Amino acid sequence: MREKTVVVNLRQGFHIRPATQFVKAASAFKSAIRLKKNGNTVDAASIVGLIALGIKNGDEVVLSADGPDEQEAIAVLEGILKGGE
Repeated sequence: MREKTVVVNLRQGFHIRPATQFVKAASAFKSAIRLKKNGNTVDAASIVGLIALGIKNGDEVVLSADGPDEQEAIAVLEGILKGGE
């Protein structure tokens, strides 16, 4: 299992567009992926869960992946959280 703390760099926060992009990307991996903020952890494949975390620009989140492609998953999803495509 890999974990990485990421500071979110999305000017308008983690609204529906980046959340949808995140879920699509997370669903493409075989690893179990989770996102945690302030002690609340959600499955990265749940758009409702991700939106419920209320992630804003500048927030610190913990991204975790457990599975055969966890390293790649962390790298790709970190890029989305940091405002990359």
